[in-house]
Amino acid sequence: MSIKRKDALQVAVLASGRGSNLQAVIDAIEAGTVQAKIVAVISNKKDAPALERARRQGLSSLFVDPKPYAGTPDSREAYDRELLDVLRRHDVELVLLAGYMKIVTRVLVEAFTNRMMNIHPSLLPSFPGLDVQKKAIEWGCKLAGCTVHFVTEGVDEGPIILQVAVPILDDDTSDTLAARILKQEHKIYPRAVQLFAEGRLRVEGRRVFIEDGKPEGEAVISPS
Repeated sequence: MSIKRKDALQVAVLASGRGSNLQAVIDAIEAGTVQAKIVAVISNKKDAPALERARRQGLSSLFVDPKPYAGTPDSREAYDRELLDVLRRHDVELVLLAGYMKIVTRVLVEAFTNRMMNIHPSLLPSFPGLDVQKKAIEWGCKLAGCTVHFVTEGVDEGPIILQVAVPILDDDTSDTLAARILKQEHKIYPRAVQLFAEGRLRVEGRRVFIEDGKPEGEAVISPS
């Protein structure tokens, strides 16, 4: 049974780009399907479209400049310490990475263990990192997809929460495949946030168990 919160889950979103997954979460909150409140949208890019998107929605939009930390021995951790201070000031309960193009360090990972999510456009653990649609096509994969996972220090290595498979078509390019995967990202990221808000996610080692969760269908075959 779902656990209903008395108050909305306090969420912060870290984004470096256009913020389409940010918008998907915003839309789900406004539709009442996600019981959360976005208390801050933070970017390492001053001109990130995600910040403008947040401003249009009346959300707190913050640019945290990484330049003052460049060249220092612990530049990445020093930057994350500033981010952590911002997150704590906003009483953040869950952090969402949405096209955030920086690798987070142990500073944030330890502070938000199993409370920081990322969405990646492949069926992890296959194809972590960048250019994943191109790699999937070159490898002759029949299925691609996307994964929501908790964030650990290893890049795209955290416990997997939700996945969606997307067939790779014979005439697919990286762009056409990415566009179809993105549509599924917009569905499963808000769903993962709501599962967290309902207290239905339980992590044991590398596995995430969903209370009262049931798989949909027996199998996905491509080509069918």
